[in-house]
Amino acid sequence: MTLPQAAPRRQLKHRRHIDVQVYARDDGLWEVDATLVDTKTRTAHLGSGPREPGEPIHEMLLRLVVNAQLDILEAGSETRWMPYTGFCGEHGDVYQRLVGLNLLKNFRLTSRERVGGVRGCTHITELAQVLPTAVVQAFAGEVIDTRGSEEGASQPFQIDRCHALRSDGAVVQQFYPRWYRPATGA
Repeated sequence: MTLPQAAPRRQLKHRRHIDVQVYARDDGLWEVDATLVDTKTRTAHLGSGPREPGEPIHEMLLRLVVNAQLDILEAGSETRWMPYTGFCGEHGDVYQRLVGLNLLKNFRLTSRERVGGVRGCTHITELAQVLPTAVVQAFAGEVIDTRGSEEGASQPFQIDRCHALRSDGAVVQQFYPRWYRPATGA
């Protein structure tokens, strides 16, 4: 894989940090905390006033409560830092519209339809897009069978979900031989 070479002299101007943490609860449900933080290395002159280097321009939290089937049971957001205090965080309970969606069943498209554009916050709505794969990683091997080696097991979740794990590919042939399916001539 080719990665463009970094310039020998470059200066960091902006940093976006996205953090997703998934917690198992005692009641069998799961909490997903997703945070987005934007900072600058220089004073940012915002319409609402200056923001010093390192002070967040944005800091938002999106929390979901999901079950083992990845159904969203509760959802909400909090805007901690924003460029327009008193305005940016005033989208009400729009992220509760994610309740009822499933993280694996058209979540990205349906969530944008429900909370995208002027209905919600661009940054929180964008943050929601990383949640399906993050939650799958949290569930892998604990809630989701990633081996599929037991008698009567279903095909492991990850097979046929990326180029490396094609059911007719070398990785599946080597590591999941039970689920390997040679390519058929088309």
